Amino acid sequence: MFWQSILGIWLTLVILASFLYMPATQGLGESGRIIIYHVPAAWVAVLAYLMAMVNSLNYLRRKDLRFDRQAQINAELGTVFCVLATITGAIWSRGAWGWYWNWDPRQTSIAVLLMIYAAYFVLRGTVEDPERRANLAAVYALFAFLTVPFLVFIVPRIYDSLHPDLINMEKRTFDMDKKMLVVFLASLAGFTGLYGWLYNIRLRVENLLHRLEGKKEVI
Repeated sequence: MFWQSILGIWLTLVILASFLYMPATQGLGESGRIIIYHVPAAWVAVLAYLMAMVNSLNYLRRKDLRFDRQAQINAELGTVFCVLATITGAIWSRGAWGWYWNWDPRQTSIAVLLMIYAAYFVLRGTVEDPERRANLAAVYALFAFLTVPFLVFIVPRIYDSLHPDLINMEKRTFDMDKKMLVVFLASLAGFTGLYGWLYNIRLRVENLLHRLEGKKEVI
C-alpha cells in the first residue's frame, strides 16, 4: 500500500505539473503537453514487449509455464500502453497537423505493430493445450519483438515524417526547456512505476487462477 500511495501521488503531481508548471511546447502550443504522456507510454510499450520476449526465451529454455504467464502479461501490458501511445499520438497529430490520422510513417508503423501483437493473442486463443500454446506463443513472441526496433526506431527515420524526433536533434525537433525536461523525466519514471504495479497485480491474479484451476483438477 505504501508504494501504491507514493505512485499515486507521483502521477498526480506529474499531471498537475504538465498543466500548471510546464510551459507550452515550442511550435505546438498547448497541445504539445501531450508529450508528457505520449512518449512515456511508448517507452513502457517497448519495455513490456522486451520483457515478454525475455519471458518467452526463459520458457523455451526451462519449460516452466510461469514464464509463459509472465510473457502473456507483459504482452498484454505492452499492447495497452501501445494503444495509449497511439491515442495520445493521434491527439498530438490533431493539434500539430490538423487531423488525427494521416498514415504518417510513425502512425503506420505503430498500427502494424499493434496488428502483430494482436495476432499473438489470437494464436494463444486458438490453442487449448497449455504446453503447446506456450511453445507456439513463445516462438512467436521472439520473432514479434524483432519487429519492434525496426517499426519503432528505424522505419520512421527511413521515410520522411512529420513526427518530431527526440533523438535526431538536427531534424524535426523542438526545444525542451528545463521545466519541461523535469516533468518529462518524472513522467517516464511514473509510467515505468505504473507498469511495474500493473504487472505485479496481473501476475498475482494469474498465479491465483492457476492454483485454483490446479485444485479443481485434483478434485
